[in-house]
Amino acid sequence: MSSQTSQISGATHTTSVNGIEMYYETYGQNEPLVLLHGFLGSGADWGQVFKGAPDGYRSVIPDLRGHGRSTNPTGAFTMRRSAEDVLALLDALNIQRCKGIGVSAGAQTLLQMAAMKPDRVEAMVLVSGAHYFPEQARAIMRTVSPFNQSEEEWHVMRQRHKQGDDQIRALWKQANTFKDSYEDMTFTPPQLATIKARTLIVQGDHDPFYPVSLAVELFNAIPRSYLWIVPNGGHGPIFGERSAAFVETCLAFLRGAWEPGKS
Repeated sequence: MSSQTSQISGATHTTSVNGIEMYYETYGQNEPLVLLHGFLGSGADWGQVFKGAPDGYRSVIPDLRGHGRSTNPTGAFTMRRSAEDVLALLDALNIQRCKGIGVSAGAQTLLQMAAMKPDRVEAMVLVSGAHYFPEQARAIMRTVSPFNQSEEEWHVMRQRHKQGDDQIRALWKQANTFKDSYEDMTFTPPQLATIKARTLIVQGDHDPFYPVSLAVELFNAIPRSYLWIVPNGGHGPIFGERSAAFVETCLAFLRGAWEPGKS
């Protein structure tokens, strides 16, 4: 994901949740739709996917804990805590039930939300997410460090994250610590079977982090799920030339067009 400026910015806000100051933007009205970015990204990344805010939705676009303009005093990050943050944000906005789209860590945050509070997530699109970290992902995580980044990578991160280089170093260090995380993302098929949300699983067939087999496991375990394997797609296969097809497909799914009797 590049540092391109978001084109779906609306009203900007900051609110206190779970010991952090969480930055978020809202746009539109009607049905709530939460857009969750990936780790090392920010809410502004969705401007590379949507040319405008999705019609018919009250879009809520946060910067996750420690990302963008959101703080994280402890420096620690788990997908479960991220889910608790987003649920607390929804509480603050008096949103009891929502739909969601998440990519990578944003998808894993949504997965945690749907498992923790099944009645609060009506439908979700999980892009390049997984229910546990396989060894190939851990191998990549071991290579992440603040000390081996190029000037270009520093520039991209400074465009996204607005609280200085210490924030950026903390994010890279946290990305490395995921290699040793065995308690956060540990969903079993019986746990996934409790999810009530209609779920679209989007996975690139050349994702270096998560093999297609993990997406198939999610598809087989989540009751009301659909699976879209993107040919020649990497991690986050919804940007650039693929964004238009993704937007058309995911919005049709979210509005229920794939349900029996709908068109």
